[in-house]
Amino acid sequence: QVQLVESGGGLVQAGGSLRLSCAASGRIVSLRGMGWYRQAPGKQRDLVATITSGGTANYADAVKGRFTISRDNAKKTTSLQMNSLKPEDTAVYYCNAEGKTYYSTTFETYWGRGTQVTVSS
Repeated sequence: QVQLVESGGGLVQAGGSLRLSCAASGRIVSLRGMGWYRQAPGKQRDLVATITSGGTANYADAVKGRFTISRDNAKKTTSLQMNSLKPEDTAVYYCNAEGKTYYSTTFETYWGRGTQVTVSS
């Protein structure tokens, strides 16, 4: 089993910045893709950014140029630097990872519990 814990959420004004972090723990053999998703009230959970173990990043059009995803494979963490925040960025942000444990033969998808990001106008 892999546990993901997000941190760094909070309340900021439009135009401000926040940095979200996610730490993976457990008897992890390896982590494949990691990423961030968000869900606003009444809306579906959408992809924000993903990053491969090799460092290849992918971003949703809505955040491209403003957000930057990174990861530290040694520390088993991923971060999301969010700049030029807009009110429409307000959502619960969830960490996601594909992980393999010592007890599994395949990669499985894991989710954090989420962290609230609120951007005021």
